[in-house]
Amino acid sequence: MKWSHTRIKIPRNREAGDILLWNDYFSDNPTYPANIFRRRFRMRRELFNRILADVVSRNPYFAQKRDACGILGLSPHQKVTAAIRMLAYGCAADAIDEYLRIGETTVLEATRRFCKTIVVLYGKEYLRSPTAGDVELLLKENKDRGFTGMLGSVDCMHWKWDRCPSAESGVYTAYKGSESIVLEAVVSHDLWFWHAFFGMPGSCNDINVMNRSYIFRKLINGKTPPVNFEVNGHAYDMGYYLGDGIYPQIATIVMAIKQPDTPKKYKFSSMQEGARKDVERGFGVLQQQFAIVKQPARMWNPDVLAYIMKTVIILHNMIVEDECLPGDWPHEYDSRSRSAPVNISRVGTEELSRMRAAHRRHAIHNKETHFRLRQDLIEHIWSNFGDNY
Repeated sequence: MKWSHTRIKIPRNREAGDILLWNDYFSDNPTYPANIFRRRFRMRRELFNRILADVVSRNPYFAQKRDACGILGLSPHQKVTAAIRMLAYGCAADAIDEYLRIGETTVLEATRRFCKTIVVLYGKEYLRSPTAGDVELLLKENKDRGFTGMLGSVDCMHWKWDRCPSAESGVYTAYKGSESIVLEAVVSHDLWFWHAFFGMPGSCNDINVMNRSYIFRKLINGKTPPVNFEVNGHAYDMGYYLGDGIYPQIATIVMAIKQPDTPKKYKFSSMQEGARKDVERGFGVLQQQFAIVKQPARMWNPDVLAYIMKTVIILHNMIVEDECLPGDWPHEYDSRSRSAPVNISRVGTEELSRMRAAHRRHAIHNKETHFRLRQDLIEHIWSNFGDNY
């Protein structure tokens, strides 16, 4: 039997699909109410319309055009909805063809272009490191929870990679035996992602990822806002993150005690494990909202996967901000301000900068500071929260 390679043109009737989509969700009197829109698009209609307008103005691909035959192409609502459905449901590219009237290759292209456009449009604001104002608010929030000087919780998540090339399989194979790519994140109590470092092979553990991550590199180079706090009578000049037991004993990570043998240590470990669940909750909510990062990745290019991961984190942060009660969102972003001020005002020589970086690196890896900080937190938590033990 001889197979034919002639391309078959499917009359999808794009205009009918666009009209149906408009009447279902975007008309003045839509078929589906706001709560169903929120469930299927993962965001409110007002936020979707804002993103749609920004994406169309930034990327001409999403504008509706006519081809050489004068046939009207897909509308911006069809293309952006297709990309959102791919991210939200993690479905196959041709699974939404029957409703949106958009082919498989077009869905993949729209998703790739949508993710790149979102990162360009909103990455500076919604993937930013904490500014000095953000750090002040984070310190105040965590102080009320018993952890003075805490900036958030840090952990890693593995995204299984089904389409990993065979030549790179060994590098990306995790200890569980499947290929994956690692996301390191810092999440605050309100589920905002303050740090996202993605792209390390799954064969790396949390310590390897931390050593390559820029979160501590910025601290070493003096490019983070200053953090000064006092706990149990001792002063500290570096903030810290809550982590699990795999992390090393350094001054910027506080871990729970594996086998607490006193009421004070038990109380501290219980509160540390409860507060550290912020990052676990963040990963869980991210995967529930955008199932594409919960299911195995089916793209071949790791750069495309990086854009997808950044996009879902940006959209997650936008949704967190959008659905906060009016007047309750404290983190106002000023595009004119830097994400973090440089502490060195007059850099005399490159050698002096290296000496300062070496001094900060030594201070971070000081085990004595790590144990003293943890002991101070144990005493502080017991004196303030020990009554309900």
